[in-house]
Amino acid sequence: MAVRRLARAPACSSSFLRSFSAVAPPAAESSSASPSYLAHHLLDEFSRPRASRDADRLRRLAAHLTAPGVESVLVRLPSWRHALDFFSWADEQPGFRHSCYSFNAMVSLLPRHQSAHLDRLAAKALAAGCPMTPGALGFLLRRLGAAGLPDTAVLVFDGARTCLSCTPNSYTFNCLLDALAKAGRADDAETRLREMVATCGDGCVDKYTLTSLLQCYCNAGRPDGANGVFQRMSQRGWVDEHVLTMLAVAFSKWGKVDGAVELLGRMEALGMRPSEKTLSVLVHGFVKQRRVDKAMEMFDKIATSGFVANFSLYCVLIEGLCTDKEIGKAVKLFEQMKNSEVAPDVRLLKKMVEAFCHEGDFAIVGPFINENAAQLKPSDVIALYNVVLEGLVNHGQVEAAYQLLTSMLCGVHEISEGSAVGAHVIDTGQDVKPNSDSFNIVVCGLCKVKKLDDALALIKDMIGFGCKGKLLMFNDLIYELCSLDRLDEVYKLFNQMKDLCVVPSEFTYNSLFYGICRRNDPNGALDLLREMRTNGHKPWIKNCTEMVQQLCFSGRITEALGFLEEMLKMGFLPDIVTYSAAMNGLCKAGEVDNALGLFRGISAKYYLPDVVAHNILINGFRISGKLNEAQEIMEEMLEKGLFPSIITYNLMIDVWCKSGNIGKAVDCLNKMFDEEESPTVVTYTSLIDGLCSAGKPDEAIVLWHKMTDKGCAPNKIAYSAFVNGLSKCGRVETALTYYDEMLTKGFELDTFSCLYFINFLISNGNSTKGCELLKEVLQKEIAQSDDLKMVGLVNKAVGELSKDERTSPDISILVEKGLISRAQIMHKKDGNN
Repeated sequence: MAVRRLARAPACSSSFLRSFSAVAPPAAESSSASPSYLAHHLLDEFSRPRASRDADRLRRLAAHLTAPGVESVLVRLPSWRHALDFFSWADEQPGFRHSCYSFNAMVSLLPRHQSAHLDRLAAKALAAGCPMTPGALGFLLRRLGAAGLPDTAVLVFDGARTCLSCTPNSYTFNCLLDALAKAGRADDAETRLREMVATCGDGCVDKYTLTSLLQCYCNAGRPDGANGVFQRMSQRGWVDEHVLTMLAVAFSKWGKVDGAVELLGRMEALGMRPSEKTLSVLVHGFVKQRRVDKAMEMFDKIATSGFVANFSLYCVLIEGLCTDKEIGKAVKLFEQMKNSEVAPDVRLLKKMVEAFCHEGDFAIVGPFINENAAQLKPSDVIALYNVVLEGLVNHGQVEAAYQLLTSMLCGVHEISEGSAVGAHVIDTGQDVKPNSDSFNIVVCGLCKVKKLDDALALIKDMIGFGCKGKLLMFNDLIYELCSLDRLDEVYKLFNQMKDLCVVPSEFTYNSLFYGICRRNDPNGALDLLREMRTNGHKPWIKNCTEMVQQLCFSGRITEALGFLEEMLKMGFLPDIVTYSAAMNGLCKAGEVDNALGLFRGISAKYYLPDVVAHNILINGFRISGKLNEAQEIMEEMLEKGLFPSIITYNLMIDVWCKSGNIGKAVDCLNKMFDEEESPTVVTYTSLIDGLCSAGKPDEAIVLWHKMTDKGCAPNKIAYSAFVNGLSKCGRVETALTYYDEMLTKGFELDTFSCLYFINFLISNGNSTKGCELLKEVLQKEIAQSDDLKMVGLVNKAVGELSKDERTSPDISILVEKGLISRAQIMHKKDGNN
């Protein structure tokens, strides 16, 4: 085998010495002849840098190369790099051919992480047709598996018969299974096992075969397969400490820690001692499952087994206890670790400090840090205090964090008990200087509680202290200041960032852009957009949308459109939402034709306007009374393949009702039902009002009941439209019924609607009810208004009621109470005369 061959490498055969004696070395060399003469001189040459080697000498030595000699030299060179250099040189010499032993000698010298070199060596062995024994082939396969090259191992195995003159036996099959097992290639391993049985017979499957297969299932994460192999091994009495350990470790990794503990008990019952690795893996597994009590049991077993716990074990247990808020146990174990002369690192200390802070135990934080910071670098110490600062901020004690940072700046070692609500004494015990992370934590905390003046003051202190700060703190502060419209301070802070070489991010620019847009300052926004474009940042379009909308609402339409045009020139394309905002502003300003022009422009150049954009135009034309144009936009939308929304249907039903085309409005409602679009109360209200206006009260009543049957509850507007609509159609008594129903639902007619309804009641002979309602209106003092239309409606009702014998006494009472004047009555009578 290769290992035994390597062990014999220093001894040279007599034929090898005879071949070397034919070399005619210089006189100085001839006296040095010995059994290891060739190896000695080759070692001498290949231990030197390549440039300083003697080419003539190497040529003479090359003539006497043999594979055993090369093997001997390889294992004695100072490093694998020297060995690979020599191996490649030998391979290039005329007449020389590597043997399987020289190949494997080189393979054995390569570290596992040099898998690329190993892959090339295996390919070279196949290409050279180097004959191999089954033992040498098995050794190569194992090395390939250990280096993570299962595919290369399969390639070499399959080429053994044709390229390497080697017929695989049970040993080489086992070596291939081992290579596949390390990679977790369970399906391939099963295939090769069947091939092994077919080639070598059932009796070839031994303990080593099943151990590799078990390892393969474990690495592949296939518990069922692993259990099956384990049962087979148990039946044959092949279960040993290695097998149980392997399976216990796998169970732990799969989260089946109880199963792993059961296997551990089985080992102990058989008198087997679990390894340190097994117990360590179980500790990690239990902690991962948040079962720290069980992890502690395994930890105690490590001690009773005579093993020494390392830092990794202490660390995972302490962190697990901290996560479970078992702070007291964590501190006790931490002290045990230190007593065992295992030093904590800054990561573990940070975890402990974080746990103290999370529980609000700030009083013990300072002493704890001081006690353990002696061996730490200053940067690590400040990292611990940064955890304290963050803990205070997260605990809602931002003021305490601010004062602690200030005390660190001033060299004061503590903050007082009364400095902030809930603050505790924190004694740094040493001169701890804050860094940029310290300022970042506290400034961000101050921004959360809106203490922006303190944050600005801290920025000033930070700059004076020589720290540049972090991008996050500047971003938070700039955003909060912009939200309060403190733009002058934002610009100053923005420039300070640049002076400190803190590069503004897209968020920084957009926060400032947000503040400028809130001020409706298109010129300032455009100046910032130019800078953003230079720095490769894009604006948040939602800010553009808000500013455009506000500019339009305030009548600054020209500025809004100019802003959009300039954005386009800079290469920033506003989205359809922004353009829709501009169109909406134009429509509300009465410039619906300009809105249509903008709509046509974006359709031709940039976007296919969506349903919302079409709805805006339809509504604009509807409000302005251009009903035909509204219908044209609706038809255009349908031609583009856009599906109308509920809002579209509602708008168009209102348009068709106003234009007297009730048939189309009803068809639209039916289409909504066909498309399973649920009409809203707005839909029904528009159509009911339209039917009443068209003199079709019966159809309006049918639709009203259909609305309620569909589960659409009428609101105040619906009731008002229905009552007034029925009244206009002369169905006053029916309207009165729905008016009473309206009151029971908690709705009331507005003053105008109520006065109209009163006059309808009076004109249709129900003066008593009309007078009753008028008294309610007058007693609420709602009618005491300068609105001529409202005054006219009151006067009309008063005049009619004063002439009616049934209601004239009530009118007189209203005059006496001062709710109406006698002049109103006389004026009406004079008018009639």
